[in-house]
Amino acid sequence: MAAAEEELALGFQRRFLAARPLRSFPWPELEQKLKTSSDSSLLVDILHKTILHPLCVKYPSSVKYRRGFLTELIKKHESTTAEPLDELYDTLADILNKEESTHCYKNYLLPTGESVTLSENVAIISRGTTGLVTWDAALHLAEWAIENSTVFSNRTVLELGSGIGFTGIAISKTCNPKAYIFSDYHHCVLKQLTENICLNGFVLEPETTNHIEMQSQGQKVEVMNYQKPKLTVAELDWGSVTEKQLMDLQPDVIIAADVVYDPEITLALIGMLQKLSTYRADGKPPEVYIAFTVRNPDTYHQFKAELDKIGIGWQIIPAHRNSIFLYDLHSNVTILQLLI
Repeated sequence: MAAAEEELALGFQRRFLAARPLRSFPWPELEQKLKTSSDSSLLVDILHKTILHPLCVKYPSSVKYRRGFLTELIKKHESTTAEPLDELYDTLADILNKEESTHCYKNYLLPTGESVTLSENVAIISRGTTGLVTWDAALHLAEWAIENSTVFSNRTVLELGSGIGFTGIAISKTCNPKAYIFSDYHHCVLKQLTENICLNGFVLEPETTNHIEMQSQGQKVEVMNYQKPKLTVAELDWGSVTEKQLMDLQPDVIIAADVVYDPEITLALIGMLQKLSTYRADGKPPEVYIAFTVRNPDTYHQFKAELDKIGIGWQIIPAHRNSIFLYDLHSNVTILQLLI
């Protein structure tokens, strides 16, 4: 297969494994290639790099997503004069016989060759929270972290509002932190977060799993022997965090993604950061990086105004070079470094 066709197939693979919107796929390029090709080898390659990829077979995206993707792939094939491709129709028939679930999987390929696999909720809002899906700011923050791994290497990292774990798992696999503390408050989110950490081959510290009930969802978890980092999951309520919790955390670096979206939450976040800085045993303030999608400029400006009001400095982190996870580049995602 020509290099250009291989690159096109890999583009389909990265988007499909992470269940990116079907409109983001390079369909016009595929159509053009099929018109000039005398066989179906490119379509077969795309099929095996997507729906039939071992990761997707083991950890599949939603039935609706797979059905929509395969239907579009078949349309592109039928628009050519090539012979019918039985494997496409057999795969579609198999998917049509499956029942839809409230959960699905997304697989993100890392530059190291490893992957991050997440069990997510199909619905954006579920069980009273938006924390059961991965948002673009988390992908953006992970890309920046991978490009700036020295910020995290051999340091204790605390993530506020970890959600279902993408950013922390990606950093733990690529940036060699000494310890990583995932945190959230919603019980369902904490449970899903814990499952996803274990799904990716990490073993949590014993005190983490004592308080969070685990559920395998019928999947066998393969545990690899990661020597580092030390991973924990903390239940943190920013408004009522205890002195003992603050003393126990002691982070060198604090990160958060998509937690600046409501004025009330913004004030609680700033208060939490002040407390974390105050309770540092060595008196040295932690480095703080907050990533967020600017959906409402007023909320963004209010956050910066509140920081100014209490004397916390901030600076915008320059955009990183590499696009690894193919999120919507039109999303207005910013990373602020807070100077506490």
